[in-house]
Amino acid sequence: MRILVVGGGGREHALIWQLARSPGVEKIFCAPGNGGIASLAECVPIGAADVNALLNFARKQQVDLTVVGPEAPLVDGIGDRFREANMLIFGPDSSGARIEGSKIWAKRFMEKYNIPSAAYKEFRDPRIALDYLEQANYPTVVKADGLASGKGVVVAESQTDAKRAVQEIMMDKVFGRAGDSIVIEDCLQGEELSLFAITDGDTFIMLPSAQDHKAAYEGDWGPNTGGMGAYSPAGIFTPELVKEAEDIIFMPVLNGLLQEGIRFQGVLFAGCMLTTAGLKVLEFNVRFGDPEAQVILPRLASPLLPLLLHAARGELRDLETPRWSPEAAICVVMASGGYPGNFETGKLILGLDSAETEKKAVVFHAGTAQKDNQIVTSGGRVLGVTAWDADLKTAQKRAYLLAETIKYEGAYFRRDIGHRALSR
Repeated sequence: MRILVVGGGGREHALIWQLARSPGVEKIFCAPGNGGIASLAECVPIGAADVNALLNFARKQQVDLTVVGPEAPLVDGIGDRFREANMLIFGPDSSGARIEGSKIWAKRFMEKYNIPSAAYKEFRDPRIALDYLEQANYPTVVKADGLASGKGVVVAESQTDAKRAVQEIMMDKVFGRAGDSIVIEDCLQGEELSLFAITDGDTFIMLPSAQDHKAAYEGDWGPNTGGMGAYSPAGIFTPELVKEAEDIIFMPVLNGLLQEGIRFQGVLFAGCMLTTAGLKVLEFNVRFGDPEAQVILPRLASPLLPLLLHAARGELRDLETPRWSPEAAICVVMASGGYPGNFETGKLILGLDSAETEKKAVVFHAGTAQKDNQIVTSGGRVLGVTAWDADLKTAQKRAYLLAETIKYEGAYFRRDIGHRALSR
């Protein structure tokens, strides 16, 4: 089969790394790809947002399956366009992608179909939002309604912090039109979990759990990022909680979407909080997590292609149950100095060759590019150093030893990824 993967980050590198191992894969294209993906797929200079060019390319190259990595093209309707053209695609239509594309739509949907989540208020006028904050309970959570690359959520410890968030999101427009409206919701207490299911709209298969580390700095402190690391499995996700997630989250979501006339085909990602009252949904996403994909996909012991293909064809019931390794995996994200604020790019990366010889480890590229036959930094999150082993502590040690061998100017990474699980 000929496959097109849309995107150019660590998630897409992990997808391609696993797809390249699947029998029956003849050729993989990636648009636009990155410096590391180029070793596994033909990178084509088409942006993930250029739906017309992607569709024309897929037709011309006789692509059998398109796999969409990032959320923005899905919200913008790449799924609709490809299906209208009878091109097979893994990812929901724009109607289904609204569950990530609009926090307000998602909160209303969860309320309507009794999916447990935090109490909330929605605002379109910053003055009314600021007035509300005068009598809100703290900490509270302020969320931009639209897409903000994982950075549009502020956990405000005080009224001052909350008002600053409203000012920046709604008035200063730090996230553009994504901040035209906001959600202010109760701050749930507990431990976060990343839960994933692949679905064809009727049937779903849950993937192993993971835990992300969103905060920029060690000790889970500092501004939110796209993710500074992850590990899988999350030990707190017991078999009982798996059943709870299926019964109170994933089944109601899919049934609710069908009642809304939406057949969701792709990945449904529930960011959850395990509270004293059970699982509650923080938000839904409509694609693989990044960096969660970098720890879940290496644990897949059966081919990835049939899983994606059966979901895209609406035939998930016919698929044999995927096999998963019992080993633990951990990903340490190496970032550019200054991320998630201002940072410089174009820094030469050294040590990648030696990393390729490591067993049970892989370095997924996120923000890299090729320049004069060398790999340089091109983004905030640069690399995802991933290792797996019989237990999390051993995997963590191996990942950090590997990260220490990779050098570039301004390199930064958290040194406590996996601390919650290891402290238990």
